[in-house]
Amino acid sequence: MFRRTTRRALRTTTRRTARRTALVASAAVLTLATGCGAADMTRQASPFANAGGAKTVTLSVQSWVGAQANVAVAQYLLEHELGYRVDTVQVDEVPAWDALSQGRVDALLEDWGHPEQEQRYVKDKKTVTRAGDLGVTGHIGWYVPTYFAERHPDIKDWRNLDKYADEFRTPESGSKGQLMDGSPSYVTNDKALVENLDLDYQVVFAGSEAAQITQIRQFAKERKPFLTYWYSPQWLFEKVPMTEVKLPPHEEGCDADPAKVACGYPHTPLQKYLNTDFAETGGEAAAFLKKFRWTTEDQNEVSLMIADQKLSPDEAAKAWVQRHESTWRAWLP
Repeated sequence: MFRRTTRRALRTTTRRTARRTALVASAAVLTLATGCGAADMTRQASPFANAGGAKTVTLSVQSWVGAQANVAVAQYLLEHELGYRVDTVQVDEVPAWDALSQGRVDALLEDWGHPEQEQRYVKDKKTVTRAGDLGVTGHIGWYVPTYFAERHPDIKDWRNLDKYADEFRTPESGSKGQLMDGSPSYVTNDKALVENLDLDYQVVFAGSEAAQITQIRQFAKERKPFLTYWYSPQWLFEKVPMTEVKLPPHEEGCDADPAKVACGYPHTPLQKYLNTDFAETGGEAAAFLKKFRWTTEDQNEVSLMIADQKLSPDEAAKAWVQRHESTWRAWLP
C-alpha cells in the first residue's frame, strides 16, 4: 500500500541493494536487502531520462518488492524485445511524482493514490499523464497471524483489540500492545487510527519492509501473537498466513483529514503514470508501458522469486517472461 490522502509521503529513507543497470550512477536502484524507504534520487537524475532522440528510458522504482517486480519485467522486455537502454532510479513515493514531472524519470509503474500530486501535476501543470491501470488492486490493513485468529476468532473485529492488548506487548511498545508498521515513508494512518479509535496500542516502526518481514517471520516461527500493518498484493501471505482485522469501513472522504481518520483503508486500483513529454514522444517504450498490465498473481510470482527464492530481479523477470509469453506479447507495440 488514500494511500495518500493515504499514501502521503512522510519522509525519504533508504531501501535496497543495487539492481543491474547500465550506469554506476543508478546504483541506488532495485535494492532488495534493506526493505522500505529509499534515498531521494530526484536530485541525481539519470542521464537517460527524457533524452530526446535516444532509445533510452528511465523507470522509477519504489522499494517494496511488488513495485520492483513491475520494473524488473518491464525493464527486461524493453531491453530484450524492444532494444532500449533502461535506467532505474529508486525514489520514495511523493518525490517520485516530482521527479516524473521534472522529466528526471519517464515512468512510475505503481502508484497507490496521491490526490494532491495528481491534481498538481496531471490536472493543473499537465506535466504528468495517466498511463492506465496496472491491473493490480492494492489494500492496506491490520493483520494478525491466522493461527492466532483461529484460537481467538473475535480478534477479527477491531472493537475486540483491547481485549488482547497485553498479548501484543513488546519492549518497544511498553505497557501498550504493539501495532507494527514498516517504514515511516509508507502511507499510514495508523497513529491517528489508534488515537481516534481509543485503542490501547502503540505504533512501532520496524524501519523497512525487509525488517518488518524479518520480524513477522520470527514471530511466526515462534508462534507468537502479533498485530501488524500489512498490504496486498504481497508474497509473504504465502509463507505466513495472516487474517485481517476489520476496521471501521472506508467511505469516500473519511480519510480527508489525516488527524481525524477513524476508518479503514480502501481497496485501490494501482495506477501507472508517465512524464507527459515522454508519453507523447517516447515511441515504442511509451506505447509498451501504457499497455503493461498484469495480475496480482503475476506480480506475486515475480516478487516471490526475488524476495524469497533470492533470484536477481533480472533472473526473476526472465523466468516469468519465459512462462508467460501469451501475456506479455500483447504489450508490445
